[in-house]
Amino acid sequence: MTERVLIRDLGHHIATTVSIAGWVDVRRDQGKLVFFDFRDRTGTVQGVVLPGDEDLITIAKEVRNEFVVRIEGVVNERPEKNVQADKLNGNIELEIKGIDVLAASAPLPFELDAELNLDTYLDNLPYMLRSKRARSIFKVQSEIVKAYRAFLNQEGFTEFQAPKLIGDDAEGSGEVFEVPYFYDKTAHLATSPQLYKQIMVGSLERVFCTGIVFRAEKHSTSRHLNEYTSIDMEMGFIKDHTTLMSVETELMRYISKHLRETCAAEFEFLKAEVPVVPATIPSLKLREAQELIFKETGKDNRNEPDLEPEDERWLCEWSKKEHDSDFVFVTHYPVSKRPMYTFEDPDDIGYTRSFDLLFRGVEITTGGQRRHEYQNLIDGIKMKGLDPDNFTYYLQAFKYGIPPHGGWGMGLERLTAKFLGLANVKEATLFPRDINRIDTRLSDEPVDADA
Repeated sequence: MTERVLIRDLGHHIATTVSIAGWVDVRRDQGKLVFFDFRDRTGTVQGVVLPGDEDLITIAKEVRNEFVVRIEGVVNERPEKNVQADKLNGNIELEIKGIDVLAASAPLPFELDAELNLDTYLDNLPYMLRSKRARSIFKVQSEIVKAYRAFLNQEGFTEFQAPKLIGDDAEGSGEVFEVPYFYDKTAHLATSPQLYKQIMVGSLERVFCTGIVFRAEKHSTSRHLNEYTSIDMEMGFIKDHTTLMSVETELMRYISKHLRETCAAEFEFLKAEVPVVPATIPSLKLREAQELIFKETGKDNRNEPDLEPEDERWLCEWSKKEHDSDFVFVTHYPVSKRPMYTFEDPDDIGYTRSFDLLFRGVEITTGGQRRHEYQNLIDGIKMKGLDPDNFTYYLQAFKYGIPPHGGWGMGLERLTAKFLGLANVKEATLFPRDINRIDTRLSDEPVDADA
């Protein structure tokens, strides 16, 4: 059997017989000719069965969309009038000499490019992931992770894997999933790698991790999930939170540049635009942001400890208009609003050296400087009404010395959704989990054994 050639490489095999393998994207019958579009992981190509071989034509007309096939054929140049210069393989066509059906497809419930409501799309996700839209979204998501790792690696960070089963809720939020554990113990699914990141700073100084985290929050919104991929970092020997903001600015510049180089076709297909990240992202303290909103809109949230979703949208619109930036930092959230380990600004008592990064109307990152002195951290734990005795394992890192440090966490799915302008974070989530959705069965319909 001829060795398989990937579809993207067919242009290097003109006038030769090749073997490709993939899916039937489209079949079109035109008189005595049968046309196909085939796809594999690298792209698509048109093929044609010419008149003369009746057995081959019979097989061709039995093949439907989504059949998995191996094709033998000759790579021919298209006539000049039929060349599509802006399309992969737009200058060639595969003259089909043989079709081997590797797996048949049942009749399709709907076309892959059909416009569906979100629930129908998610109910049929194992099939709909084959659509060009879904493949484009998750190609972009993959490249975001690749760029995230590449940037932090070049900045001297070490990747580690944080545990997902933990003894107790790290921050005392109560919004955690409980899991039965050995000897009648109860474990919890991790809501964050936070405490482990800080411990690792005492060992490796600069660390990052990517992995699933869980939130038992009863949300049903377009921006929340109960299971998502958290991409985190923590670094030692910082000046303050501004060190972290500078690093994140360079990270976003790096990711955006990488996406322009690797995903231009996906962004064009999805009608999305890669943001231009300025050298310095605009920054406002929370109180300054609330004062600006009050001055410009009359909406008075100046006594609130956090921004409302509509405030985040307004600030991003303001940042784009005034600074030509899709991003804006908001800093100095109240001590009462941030976790026990967040560093209080000695020059602004009652407020923390913390920040959120807003991007196209939504918070995508929460970060800041941490308490690094042993007694100061114990004070922070007590201030939140928690018992330091429950954190003795974590506190070892601080008892024996840890440098000034800080970091951030961001959700990969939300970041992907905002890069691509998707209306719902679930579109950027493989097999999303929320208050209404989990795969207790992999189908809502009984299996048709005769299909």
